[in-house]
Amino acid sequence: MPSFDTVIQPDLVELRNAVDQANKEIGTRFDFKGSSALTELADRSAKDRELTLYADSDFQLQQVRDVLLARLAKRNVDARFLDFSGTPQKLGGDRLRLAVPVKSGVDAEAAKKMQGLLKASKLKVQAAFQGDAVRVTGAKRDDLQAAMALLRRELADLPLSFDNFRA
Repeated sequence: MPSFDTVIQPDLVELRNAVDQANKEIGTRFDFKGSSALTELADRSAKDRELTLYADSDFQLQQVRDVLLARLAKRNVDARFLDFSGTPQKLGGDRLRLAVPVKSGVDAEAAKKMQGLLKASKLKVQAAFQGDAVRVTGAKRDDLQAAMALLRRELADLPLSFDNFRA
C-alpha cells in the first residue's frame, strides 16, 4: 500500500554550517569588536538539540539572532525549526544568554492535529503516529499527494517534510 512519513527533521549539517558562518561573521563585524557575542549548537541527544546565543546587551543579542537567521536562510534551513520564545538570562556582568531549542520530531499534539485534519478532509488515507513521525497510508498516490498538500497548507507553522514515499 502506498505510504509516506511526515517528519520534523532539520538538516543538521546545514544547521551546523550556518552556526559556524554566523560565528565567523560575528567575529569580523565592527559592531561586535571586543564583545563576547557568539552562537553555539549543543547536541545532547537525537531529540534534544539547543542553540545558545551569547551577547553583551539586548540589542547585540537581537543582532546575533538576525545574523544567525540570515545564515540559516542562505543555507536553506527553515527558521521554523528554532523557537526564539524564551527570555534571555543574565550571566555575570552585562552578558546575556538565550537558549533556543531546535525542533525535531513530531510531538503527540501535532500528530493528533494531523490525524484530525486528514480525517476531516474526507481523503481516503489513514494516519498513524509512530514515535517521531506520522505515517500516512492510502490506496492511491493522488490521495497521498493531496494529503501532503493539505498538511503543508493547514500546518504552515510547522516545518514539515515528507520521507519514505512508497508507491
